[in-house]
Amino acid sequence: MLDQLSDGLQKALKFLRGEGKVTEKNMTEALRMVRLAFLEADVNYTVVKEFEKKIREKALNEKVLESLTPAQQVIKIIRDELTVILGSNDRKLNIGSIPPSKYMLVGLQGSGKTTTCGKLGRLLSQAGGNPLFVSFDLKRPAAQDQLQMIAHNLKLPFYRLSRGQMEKPLKALAEVMEQARIQSQSPLIVDTAGRLHVDQDLMDELLLIKKTLVPDEVIYVGDAMTGQDAVKSALAFDEQIGLTSVILTKLDGDARGGAALSIVSVTGKPIKYVGVGEKYDQLEMFHPDRMASRILGMGDMLTLIEKAESEADTEEAAEMARKMRRQEFTLDDFRKQILQFKKMGSMSQMLSMLPQGGPFRNLNKGIIDDKKILHFEAIINSMTPKERENPKIVSGSRRARISRGSGRSVSDVNQLLKQFFEMQKMMKKSTFQKLLGMKGI
Repeated sequence: MLDQLSDGLQKALKFLRGEGKVTEKNMTEALRMVRLAFLEADVNYTVVKEFEKKIREKALNEKVLESLTPAQQVIKIIRDELTVILGSNDRKLNIGSIPPSKYMLVGLQGSGKTTTCGKLGRLLSQAGGNPLFVSFDLKRPAAQDQLQMIAHNLKLPFYRLSRGQMEKPLKALAEVMEQARIQSQSPLIVDTAGRLHVDQDLMDELLLIKKTLVPDEVIYVGDAMTGQDAVKSALAFDEQIGLTSVILTKLDGDARGGAALSIVSVTGKPIKYVGVGEKYDQLEMFHPDRMASRILGMGDMLTLIEKAESEADTEEAAEMARKMRRQEFTLDDFRKQILQFKKMGSMSQMLSMLPQGGPFRNLNKGIIDDKKILHFEAIINSMTPKERENPKIVSGSRRARISRGSGRSVSDVNQLLKQFFEMQKMMKKSTFQKLLGMKGI
């Protein structure tokens, strides 16, 4: 997520940390590196210029320059300003004063709007809601089929419009809202038409729906991979129909991430959720401060803990922590941990939430590759109980036997053992032991 931008900014921070004192000269060089990282990530030029100006003003303040740790203070300033660009505060969806709450999703074709309807419905259902889906694409009746299938997969209610209702959309909307009210279905999640580009017919159709629906939220669904095009489209939708918030999709596959850093500043609308994968459970609430920390390599332990609390087996996690503290961690435990992580999402996503330094430094450099998880599992399954308990006894002949049994190469077996021993070393570090002792982890 935002890898290119993150790498560029971390280089600038590393440069600053290596300087004994912050001066106008090295600050200029650091800001040049920050500016390049932003522009290469397709961040809006006006946003970059304003960001650079604010950092320079605050970083060259006399109080900062004369402090004992000027580099750390500058890094804090960069983090704080990055948080401001991303939206400063968490924003929850508006709730209607009279049920049902009504959420209207708009956006261009291919942005993932219909799938996002499903993800949002699932999320709100888990939070205690009883969402009802309806598709109001008046030009493409097949759009109903897609949303109905998603609703069926999620075991959530869907209101299907008849051909006659499609011809009288205003009356149909009133009927949908009445059903939602009578059956206590809230929120009402309304999918709308999408086009390859903004056109007046689309805007007229959306305005018609908005006028009748009077939604509590008009949410723009933007594809983060399109960069500045997503920002331009959001502006066009806002100018013509009025938006209240944004959901960015495909943030997991976005190498540049300029849309995430531009859309709040340019449109003035907060990002409330981000899509981080194709599965229905891969929609996350957007936390600007946490995202800023992740971009700068400081990790996002809060989100990681929240995921662990929702997916992990508490008793098993406590037992695993006990083994780690006593340094009794075996390959069987390693396999269990891999399976637990898989429930929480991809390994790369989980590891990206760890700080890019300290005891986690090596883990974040690709020690665990998503594609190799199944291979690792097969290799461990091909070992004897004694070998899993004490992998140091795995000699050359044993490695060859494990290789044949798992269908993987000897080099794969060697790699697994090497990475396991790396993890064991990490677990002996005092910083990691302190983390294991923290209440709530």
